[in-house]
Amino acid sequence: MRFRPLAFIPLLVSALCIVLLVRMSHDDPRYLLAAGAVFVVTMLPAVLARRRLRRVLLSGDVHRVLTAWQPTMERVSHPETMAPLMIATAYASYGWLEPARDALSRAVRGPAWDAAREQRLLIEALLATFEGEREASLDKARELEGMPLPSSGLFLRRRVARLRGGVAALARAFAHESSSEDERRLSRAASASPLMHWAMRYARAIVAIDRGEQEHARSLLAGTPEWPEASAFASFHAELMNKLGA
Repeated sequence: MRFRPLAFIPLLVSALCIVLLVRMSHDDPRYLLAAGAVFVVTMLPAVLARRRLRRVLLSGDVHRVLTAWQPTMERVSHPETMAPLMIATAYASYGWLEPARDALSRAVRGPAWDAAREQRLLIEALLATFEGEREASLDKARELEGMPLPSSGLFLRRRVARLRGGVAALARAFAHESSSEDERRLSRAASASPLMHWAMRYARAIVAIDRGEQEHARSLLAGTPEWPEASAFASFHAELMNKLGA
């Protein structure tokens, strides 16, 4: 992504205003209200934008997701590689297997290809899992989980670890080899990445059925989107509901 220093000017000015108002409020507490107002005005648009994007990701509508991502794909570094990988990630996360494979094949093997190894492993693990390639999915998930974590940023490290653990638990769930901790791993991964919410939800339903927890499985399948036939999630949903006798 290109660095645009001028884009930080409004944020910098707002931060300076808040600092000034906080200092003034030391002498007159009434300035605290003004400082709070500036903070809200500064942060509210970003908060609302994140909420809107989260709703789009949870909608299950891959076309809405790709539309929302379009500005980012236009600005990303090495778009000939990264844009197709972003498209493949979106399609794979919602079970659109053929479009995901097609997008992955269009990613240019250039300077960014090796650097994007983690994202490629994520895509490949999802595709192998949803295509029923048990050994390949487990191998890809283990390889992904074994990659080094980011060297800095506690929040980022935790988020990445939870997502990787969730993908490994997803592969085990579809292979019917879940461990006792996988329900928690799947839940945490869904919270860490709304994009992966429904994939993790179906994996949790599989785990629940394998454990004989029929009611829990039904609650997990309630309120899911109406998946188009192009998504493997449509057949997953029908198969799971059939197992539950619904």
